[in-house]
Amino acid sequence: MLQSDLIRLRTLEADDLDFLYQLENDPAVWGVSDTLAPVSRHVLRQYLDNAAADFFEVRQLRLVLEDAASGAAVGTLDLFGFEPLHQRAGVGITVLAGHRRHGYARAALELLQPYARQVLRLHQLFCTIGADNEASLQLFAAAGFSRVGVRREWLRTAEGWQDAVELQCLL
Repeated sequence: MLQSDLIRLRTLEADDLDFLYQLENDPAVWGVSDTLAPVSRHVLRQYLDNAAADFFEVRQLRLVLEDAASGAAVGTLDLFGFEPLHQRAGVGITVLAGHRRHGYARAALELLQPYARQVLRLHQLFCTIGADNEASLQLFAAAGFSRVGVRREWLRTAEGWQDAVELQCLL
């Protein structure tokens, strides 16, 4: 089981609708999730109906970060862009505003890495982070991700264009 003293990583369940609605409709995270508009409960319900699809078939996986003590859903961890030939996948983590800076994202990465290597048989993980997102850059660096490049003016923001930092972790 994907669990530590702090969190559990679990698959999505039908009763995660309200949690996902809150998370997906937080404008503060739209910039890092390539979202421009709110998501309806209907669309999220359809998503949940198909969330159990096989990782190797749909090439993505969303896990819920659940507080181990309370059982409350506090965030999500996404594997996306899975390439079977090259054994790599992108990783993204989103934590609800009131639960940030409590160690949940770090604990999730610590659980993910051996799971990705041993169970999913991945060779590497990668991520793209806005150059001004110091918290995420520090998080992924502390988890063993190395900076491998910068994409200039890659992300469009309300203030203009922003560079994106590319990081990868060889498992």
